[in-house]
Amino acid sequence: MSDLFPPFEPERVESKRARFKPIPFRLIAPNVVTLLALCLGLTAMRMVVEGKLEIATVCILIAAALDGVDGRLARMLKGTSRFGAELDSLSDFVNFGVATGYVLWIFVLHDLKSFGWIIVLTLACAMALRLARFNVMIDDPNRPDWQKNFFVGMPAPAGAITAMLPLYLQFIGLPVAEYGAPFVGLYILFIAFLTISRIPCYAGKTLGTRVPRDKVLPIFVAVVVVAGLLFAYPFEMLALIVVAYLALLPLSVARYRKLERQHAAGIAGPAVAADVPADGV
Repeated sequence: MSDLFPPFEPERVESKRARFKPIPFRLIAPNVVTLLALCLGLTAMRMVVEGKLEIATVCILIAAALDGVDGRLARMLKGTSRFGAELDSLSDFVNFGVATGYVLWIFVLHDLKSFGWIIVLTLACAMALRLARFNVMIDDPNRPDWQKNFFVGMPAPAGAITAMLPLYLQFIGLPVAEYGAPFVGLYILFIAFLTISRIPCYAGKTLGTRVPRDKVLPIFVAVVVVAGLLFAYPFEMLALIVVAYLALLPLSVARYRKLERQHAAGIAGPAVAADVPADGV
């Protein structure tokens, strides 16, 4: 895998001409998914300029779904690479920082003039900072395993999906564009704050790794019902999911604090026991 994207070394002199080695498709497939997501984010900007607001929103939503697929696909195929991680972050910044902010600007934030543009810049910069912090934390060897099941701050795809709540409300018939520009602006600033905050958000990386046998059929039924509702009432369901996600953030924080206390107690326990002298000493 080290030969897939070798470092740039201009001073290196090769004794003989390097040969092109065949690359397994499993190393390329995750990056192809990432590029597809990037194309969707860029297409969303074109669609909103053409007045196709719903299509632009759907493009960003599909890009967010693909963002959740590429990493898992890379781990499943054992095709993870530093190049893939960096490409994924750049794609996320374009899709969930630039494209999402631009769609919201065209939708309603332009009514706020310069203040609306400042909000767009704030959202984009918040996404960039959040992604940069994520890249740094990937290489942290001292991070406990239990913390890997939580994001530090709201992840970029979730930030984009929640930031587009005003769009969902507009699509289901509420006059957000006509009367809600100031409230939309404040809401976007709130989402930008959540992305750069240190609020622990449950990642769900271990969710569903083991499913009890008696719960398999109910899960199948639940998936069918949710999928049917999403197809029949897409924006109503998206609005409901966003509200539920925001409402459950305090539970995520509480769970994180509980695990943090348990981890601290587990470290302190052996240390205290080691300091207690044995009987008769």
